[in-house]
Amino acid sequence: MRGAEEVGEIMYGWMGRILRVDLSRGKISEEELREELAKNYLGGRGLGARIIYDEVPPQVLPLSPEARLVFAVGPLTATKAPAAGRFSLSCKSPLTGTIFDSNSGGKWGVYFKRAGYDALIVQGKAASAVYILISEEKVEIREAKSLWGLDVEAATLKLEGIEGRDISSACIGPAGENMVKIASIMNDRTRALARGGVGAVMGSKRLKAIVVKGKREVKIADEKKLSFVTYEANKWLKASPLTSQALPEYGTAVLVNLFNRLGIFPSKNFQSSEFKEASLISGEAIKDKILVKRKACWGCPISCGRVTKIGSEEGEGPEYETVWALGAELGISDLKTITLANYLCNRLGLDTISTGVTLGCAMELTEKGVVNLGIKFGEAEKLKSYIKKIAFREGFGDELAEGSKVLSSKYNAGEFSMQSKGLELPAYDVRGCKGMGLSLATSNRGGCHTRAYMVGPEVLGIPKMIDRLSIWGKAGLTIVSQHTNAVLDSLILCKFVNFALSDEYYARLLSAASGEEFEPQDLQVIGERIWTLEKLYNLREGFKRSDDTLPRRLLKEPSSALPIKGEVVELEPMLSEYYRFRGWDEEGVPSEKKIRELGLA
Repeated sequence: MRGAEEVGEIMYGWMGRILRVDLSRGKISEEELREELAKNYLGGRGLGARIIYDEVPPQVLPLSPEARLVFAVGPLTATKAPAAGRFSLSCKSPLTGTIFDSNSGGKWGVYFKRAGYDALIVQGKAASAVYILISEEKVEIREAKSLWGLDVEAATLKLEGIEGRDISSACIGPAGENMVKIASIMNDRTRALARGGVGAVMGSKRLKAIVVKGKREVKIADEKKLSFVTYEANKWLKASPLTSQALPEYGTAVLVNLFNRLGIFPSKNFQSSEFKEASLISGEAIKDKILVKRKACWGCPISCGRVTKIGSEEGEGPEYETVWALGAELGISDLKTITLANYLCNRLGLDTISTGVTLGCAMELTEKGVVNLGIKFGEAEKLKSYIKKIAFREGFGDELAEGSKVLSSKYNAGEFSMQSKGLELPAYDVRGCKGMGLSLATSNRGGCHTRAYMVGPEVLGIPKMIDRLSIWGKAGLTIVSQHTNAVLDSLILCKFVNFALSDEYYARLLSAASGEEFEPQDLQVIGERIWTLEKLYNLREGFKRSDDTLPRRLLKEPSSALPIKGEVVELEPMLSEYYRFRGWDEEGVPSEKKIRELGLA
């Protein structure tokens, strides 16, 4: 195997090559990244969506050998653009059945791109446990019997002993090996491709890890221009109070106290819109009680990561979503317990959001007398044992390993599952930020806050403040945000830069890197193309308008929290407006005209 020149010309910004590994046949091959594909989908999430749409038809089960895992970087990955160290993973989710993507920081994406590739397609199933080694010199499938059964930390240490310290590894823990449908893939020990059960897909292929190392140069069309635009972008990041002060000082959990005061910080499986002990698990509490130091992903000027320590244990986090999911969602206010549970989830390879919300569902099922699973709100001392049961599918953990939708459906109590399209909801009571409710309901991968972060304009005033309790005008803003985030996930840049930068900067960064002129409106078209392709995939899988919804509790049960007392999400009017603005019919099906306009015919 070798030089990119043998496969095709390297494009500026892109490496020009796609790596394919067939584990069933033990075959490794390379393909050219076509220029048309790169410019229409950029990379990352967009490129992954195109590959999954083309190669994973409806009859393919997510955990079958025919399923694909697509790891991809973007044209800005490993460049000097701010926060450009991320990478993306695309697949068909075993938890939701939707097309799915997840992205992560750390340094894996940088090392992978510098090994010479834009994407890795993994297919098939190995006869026994293996890992993949990818470097500038070689790509190999190596046996991993001694790694199977190890947690993420132990497996990473062993891989560093075998391959050297100058590597980055993405690996699964016991949860992925046991095909737990809320299992994550962890890279650089504590960074996560977390949601949708992607770790189970990797486990189904008997693939323990993917190890990357590389120092190849990423060729840039105009280095001087890229440096200047990056300099300007960093000035905006320094000027924003959120990216220059709040996130670096207190991490993502800086949002806890604010959201709790506004009545949008849910607790006890969304039975309440606030948590009385919120201050005990806030970003301020983390800084005061357990913080060791700040930490940044590769190339990130924000440094929102937290290195923390409890007794002799040290790790990263917990993040905002985690202090909620393993804390307020479960009626637990002990920060040390939450932090140790977060460390455990990272080692076992579990998505903290889905783990917490599924436990919350089980606790409410028990509380309401639907079924006695012997699990109750507020049981801080038992939390770690519950997490282990899920990862190893022991006892009631085997039921919870399927996610909250399957768990609640088993007992004919679907209303207790706080999910959309099977993906457990994040830490926002959208009865108090209704555009965010529309965003969660229409998300192509299920209940996800990163598709369109409507909390920005509705709560944080970014880019401007709007009425969070109104339903009118939310469709258009949601659509624009969905397109922008699809582009960010494809370039790839961290979502947090969006708190300070606009589409203009993303277009200028891409133009400088690629040598092709991109305008902001060009990026909106690319974002719409990616979003629509994902929608077409889900329609092909049988999803309907009725799936673009929220849990009954948020639609029908008024909040009792004083700031938003009496509020519910009036979803249907927003949904109809959303479809109309998109050029889709009343059932949410894109018109033939729209499909042709986007080059998807």
